[in-house]
Amino acid sequence: MKIKKLLALVLAGAMTASLLVGCGGSGTTESSADTTTADTTETTDTTEAADTTAADTTEASGDAVTINVTRATFNLATPDSAQVQKVQDAVNEYIKDKINVQITLTDIGSGEFTDKANLALANNEINLLWTASWESTIGTNDLVPNNAVYDITDLLPGTPLYESMDAGQWEATKYNGRNYFIPVYKDNVEGYDIMARKELVDKYGWDLSTVKTLADLEPMLADAKAEGLKYPWLTQKTAMFYRLYINDFDFFTADATANWIAVDRATDSVVDVVLTPQYKEFCTLMAKWAEAGYISEDDVTKTTTDTTTQTQDWAFSWWTDIPVNDEANSRYGQEVVMTPITDRWAHSTSALGSCYCVTANSTPEQAQACIDFMGLLYTDSTLADLWTFGIEGEDFTYDANGHVTQSSDKYNHSMWESASATIVTPLDNEPDDKADLYKDFNGGANTSCAAGFRFDKEPVAAQFSACQNVFETYGFPLENGGFAEADVEATIEAYQAALDEAGYQDILAEFTAQYDAWKAGN
Repeated sequence: MKIKKLLALVLAGAMTASLLVGCGGSGTTESSADTTTADTTETTDTTEAADTTAADTTEASGDAVTINVTRATFNLATPDSAQVQKVQDAVNEYIKDKINVQITLTDIGSGEFTDKANLALANNEINLLWTASWESTIGTNDLVPNNAVYDITDLLPGTPLYESMDAGQWEATKYNGRNYFIPVYKDNVEGYDIMARKELVDKYGWDLSTVKTLADLEPMLADAKAEGLKYPWLTQKTAMFYRLYINDFDFFTADATANWIAVDRATDSVVDVVLTPQYKEFCTLMAKWAEAGYISEDDVTKTTTDTTTQTQDWAFSWWTDIPVNDEANSRYGQEVVMTPITDRWAHSTSALGSCYCVTANSTPEQAQACIDFMGLLYTDSTLADLWTFGIEGEDFTYDANGHVTQSSDKYNHSMWESASATIVTPLDNEPDDKADLYKDFNGGANTSCAAGFRFDKEPVAAQFSACQNVFETYGFPLENGGFAEADVEATIEAYQAALDEAGYQDILAEFTAQYDAWKAGN
């Protein structure tokens, strides 16, 4: 691949990214009725407002408070608008005699979620939003500084929602001592696996237990290449250094676009990651794999989709380790096998890998309605299954053991981005004691030296944003094999120079000062 061509493609993609608009004020503008079906084929569907006040909405639905809920779907490229409407109606019918709440549901395919949800957020069209620490633009680390989330600290005590998980989960997800997010109780520590399609493992007799480093995959990748696969190593259009090297570093921003700064676990100090031997090692390996035909240009240009893993076009990829890794079989529609490539770590953002937030534009009544709805969602298995799997008999069925078999291409979510693992019914390939496995999993991780620290980037916000743009030009392609192996070292030097020009040294100094101050107080 020509470097100039690559940079032009990456820069063009970066220029299309929108900036988060903070939501303020005490009122909200409700979405019109025809936007509730989350028809993601029309960009404007999720952003047209009906200029309805909160009082009007409450009056229209009797005594109930209506809240607009927006969430992403990762198992379908495009949710079916009619089926989402069915689920919304079924949810409202089920909860009407239990809580004083009704919902308007918008379900957006993950490929469009960031842009569409960000626009709807800016237009005050959301009251309850799904998000995550790793999401761009509307991630947890973006929402708090932009005052886009409602402080729910005083609404939580004594509620079914608060009591649905241990107090440590609420403590781990605080910002500046306050609660803004409702974590999905799932694998709330972080670790990563190498994932392979079982069909190929059986065919070639691969022994994944021998894979201790990424380089150990190379003989197997050669087999996959010979198989004629398009994606022997599928990066899922993700810059993976910040995940695959968490044994060495705490990337507490939980953001691939800011993985140029981290805490070195060995020294408990803030470091310039781009200049570390580990970064050069990883980028060189990715370049080598790309030249060997193991990494496709599609991942570098971000043209792979979130459903590529559901095809037979790949051999190996990465997987976020969870207590029941067999969940991947249902998500990808085929059997896969895993082997750990990192340890598991508890750190400042690990419990925010999937969560909900009440938006700052919500009224107090709407905020309370969000807490009431989430409390029921996290404690009522019938509602949790409906929310996650859809309509029984259409989107899923219960087998003889009472487990769930998913069968729909219209509405299909996973537990990890829906509701608590303690309340969602296990899938047909999951054990009865799934809830206990999650509790044990979360309790068996290493604790990061930086756990509890959150960086306030406001003093260097402009420099931080500029460096994230530099990452898109250099870091992303470096970590996806976008440069020739012979050019990696020079490109890393150019990357660091561009970061410095964007103000990186200011960020490094501010980060170091804040971290040292935090350590001194702990």
